[in-house]
Amino acid sequence: MIESGGPRLRRSRGRGRLVRLSPVVLTVVIAGLAYATPPELAFSRLLPAAPALAAAMWPVLPTVLLGTACLFLMIGLSVVFPGLGTWWTAGGIIAVTVAAAYGSHVRLQRERTLFQVRLVADAAQQVVLSPMPRRFGNVEIESLYLAAAAEARIGGDFYEVADTRYGVRLLIGDVRGKGLPAVGAAAAIVNSFREAAYGEADLVSVARRLDASSARYNAAFPPEGPMERFATALLVEIPHRGGRLAILNCGHPPPLLLNGGGVRALDPTAPSPLLNLAELIGDQYHIDTFDLVPGDLLLLYTDGVTEARARDGGFFPLAAWMRRQRPAPPHELLAALHRDLLRYSRGRLADDIAALAVRVREPSEQQPRPSPKSPPPHST
Repeated sequence: MIESGGPRLRRSRGRGRLVRLSPVVLTVVIAGLAYATPPELAFSRLLPAAPALAAAMWPVLPTVLLGTACLFLMIGLSVVFPGLGTWWTAGGIIAVTVAAAYGSHVRLQRERTLFQVRLVADAAQQVVLSPMPRRFGNVEIESLYLAAAAEARIGGDFYEVADTRYGVRLLIGDVRGKGLPAVGAAAAIVNSFREAAYGEADLVSVARRLDASSARYNAAFPPEGPMERFATALLVEIPHRGGRLAILNCGHPPPLLLNGGGVRALDPTAPSPLLNLAELIGDQYHIDTFDLVPGDLLLLYTDGVTEARARDGGFFPLAAWMRRQRPAPPHELLAALHRDLLRYSRGRLADDIAALAVRVREPSEQQPRPSPKSPPPHST
């Protein structure tokens, strides 16, 4: 799985070390200016700024030690330059150091709380976006998730893959809304798919199970405001022996198929209802079939991909981007998409992004495939 945050964190690690040393650098600069300039300029009065800066990034003890060092520096400067107003400046250093130590303590408490919240978010991610094998028999799959906020771990976008006796079944979708309610709705849909994908013989029955689960969740946790909470979803079934893949599209952006003939959008011939809206607009679902031969690349994605904007407001040209790609393993395709999306939007994504890239392996690449496992026990 490709996630956001890794490359940017690695690039900023070196700069982070310099930032953490900035209070020491500030202390040395102020002391040097105070010693090298006439006493009338009184650069020594800036020494309280060093412990104040340290409180923003250091623990309590190093902050206090730096304040103590500044106090001794001030006393030493008063020996060299009498009449600097040593006691006033020393009092300021002591007062700022005490306040900085308290501020550092409060900051550390908040960071611990934030760390615990992120652990909960990571646990939620394991429920909705669980790690998946990169290969199911002759089918290769790679996933991508990009959060709109750099600190976020998860949103309303979701996906899942199941290797069943009917074929490899894939789900990708997007819940309308943001925050924990959207995550809860996504988890309800994904958990339902993990059961229905193994037990239902066709995608229509799977879609009805997903719609029922979505409706139950929204009845138990109704959305705030007059708008209904719904989700777009795309269900795909790839037979184990290849051939024609089946797609059921519940209002989701159509997948793109890349092969020797170019790029093709696999649009539905008739619309299917969005999840949680079947009672309002009917539960008539439609399945379309398309040819999928070994070597073809299938890209499933949420609308955050096509809605990524450049500085001039233009949307990311996904179809044109796909036409420029050469046939490659799924992980290479999504790595390139990850890189180009961040470059196109300058790292400012307006919405969360999820994508799945799928390729049927060539016969020469195929390995003996174990029989599909029985459905896993349902977990909540």
